[in-house]
Amino acid sequence: MQHCLKAGTLAVVLLVMITSCSPFQKLQKTGTDDQKYQAAVTYFKKGEFYRAGLLFEELIPILKGSTESEMAQFYRAHCEYQQQNYQLSSFHFKQFYETFARSDYAHEAMYFYALSLYKDSPNYNLDQSNTLTAMAALQDFINAHPQSPFRQECTQYIAVLRDKLELKAYDKAKQYYKTSAANIANYRSSVVSITNFLREYPDSKYNEELAYLRVDAQYNLAKNSFADKLKERHQEVVTYYLALVDKFPKSPDLKKAERMYEDSRKELETIANQEKEKLNQQQKPAKVTATTAN
Repeated sequence: MQHCLKAGTLAVVLLVMITSCSPFQKLQKTGTDDQKYQAAVTYFKKGEFYRAGLLFEELIPILKGSTESEMAQFYRAHCEYQQQNYQLSSFHFKQFYETFARSDYAHEAMYFYALSLYKDSPNYNLDQSNTLTAMAALQDFINAHPQSPFRQECTQYIAVLRDKLELKAYDKAKQYYKTSAANIANYRSSVVSITNFLREYPDSKYNEELAYLRVDAQYNLAKNSFADKLKERHQEVVTYYLALVDKFPKSPDLKKAERMYEDSRKELETIANQEKEKLNQQQKPAKVTATTAN
């Protein structure tokens, strides 16, 4: 009997939930366009961005060409941004400032477009295509609005994204170095990646470490090379060592690098002596064999 009562009570509750309708749902079903617009603005100002976004999404096709259309699209973009839907917000903000280029809100929309891309930039260990897009958008905003109060923030955001790209490049170079013992070709890849890094980020905090690793990677590459590559690769060890000494004369790795440098110099001396001996052999006159006539 008690079980039946509980089941009956649950059925009544479910029936009430199904048949009842919240004020928001009633507004969606029976409200006029003006009522929905005013409610959407109210929801937006109260921070209820999900409900506001639903109403604006419904109204935008209907309001097309009206005075409210501009603000509805602007609010809709902000609703997506506030809900951290950055791909959608970047799309809608860009659409807004391209559609309403003369709007008083076009400047803000362009900023939030770039900001949305910045927020959507992935972790450094993932593909950084979106990061490059965000940097370009931030720089475009600065160029278009040099007097904007958002200018300084955009400059800071670009610096943050540049640091992320720097860390990505550093990690790539280190990964090649770490796996080089298992794959000799990675020594060469490590040297190339480090050289590119040092050129692109001349003031990086990672440069002292990488300058030494370049010497080490190049030395190991030279030690594992065929004879026809030995001279060239040991010469590069010397070049990279001298660059390390010149830029970081107090590097804690200098003594280790110096041992590689001295070994490469000895190898180069040996190669030079071999080349000299070979040249002398080639320059010796051929022996003349006397022939006797019968």
